[in-house]
Amino acid sequence: MTLDTKKSAFVKLGEFLNQFKDKNCIKNETVFGNDLFFEKFIDLIQLSQSHNGWYTPEQVRFAIASWAEALTEDNLTKWLSTYDFSTIKHKNVALILAGNIPLVGFHDFLSVILSGHNALIKTSSNDQKLLPFLANYLTTFDPNFKSNFTFVEGKLENFDAVIATGSNNTARYFEYYFKNKPSIIRKNRNSVAVLNGKETKEQLLALGEDIFRYFGLGCRNVSKLFVPKGYSFEPFFEAIFEYQDVIHYEKYANNYDYNKAVFLMSNFKLLDNGFLTIKEDSSYGSPISSVFYEYYESLEDLQNRLDNESEQIQCIVSNNLVKNSIEFGTTQKPNLWDYADNVDTVSFLLTI
Repeated sequence: MTLDTKKSAFVKLGEFLNQFKDKNCIKNETVFGNDLFFEKFIDLIQLSQSHNGWYTPEQVRFAIASWAEALTEDNLTKWLSTYDFSTIKHKNVALILAGNIPLVGFHDFLSVILSGHNALIKTSSNDQKLLPFLANYLTTFDPNFKSNFTFVEGKLENFDAVIATGSNNTARYFEYYFKNKPSIIRKNRNSVAVLNGKETKEQLLALGEDIFRYFGLGCRNVSKLFVPKGYSFEPFFEAIFEYQDVIHYEKYANNYDYNKAVFLMSNFKLLDNGFLTIKEDSSYGSPISSVFYEYYESLEDLQNRLDNESEQIQCIVSNNLVKNSIEFGTTQKPNLWDYADNVDTVSFLLTI
């Protein structure tokens, strides 16, 4: 299969996904594969929460909508135009995927296939249905895709390179087990926001999206705030009050009650609005339903710290207060060329 053929297939997939971005799915009769896949995908979206309690229909649809926006001819061309695929040597690349948010491993899948390699895919037990469904769609569009990927249930064998995503603990296992293979091993990362007290209500409301989307389970979710001395959290709490319905979701509420109780029993000083706790803490990774904060003396000192601790940070949100920061409300809408851990996956795949 040529690169152009594969790109065309993923563009068709994007058109298919675009039908499901809203609660009331609108069927487009011109979209390929609707007769086979439209109703089944609606059912899968509704059933996803039974497979993983965090995968509510709203969260799954958001992930689907994000990929629908990404998989366009313009985006794929812009992304791939900077690479030379002419000397690619076809290899088998093992993908060990995470399952913290819906379709979190799709970018690795997309990168391997478009790079001309074959993917041996081990899905997370938390996300075993969505990617195989989309892969099946691709094989219906072009049966030649069947030779480009295999979903593996048992032990991974006969692979030349590996891309594995997990926790810091599993990363140590991955690094030992795959020490003789070219690899990308991803560990825990968290995202942060840098505030100065001059943010608008609209920006703070968008920050709520960065915090609460996927219930805070993603590495791109903001879990830490850096604020200046004397910062008042009142505008922040006022803005994010619109996300109060999150507490009505049982799994989130259970985490909120548990983590708040642990903090209080430890005599930690908390700020609390009834569905989110704010705790002063130097760590980056806060528990679900909680955000850590820390005061900074100067933006220059903070920039140095963020640079020194960049391996713990996935992305930074701010109103252009620090370098390489992105706009509020955009953490869960990365572009195709926004690589996890700032490691260029395609460049890696072109050199194995």
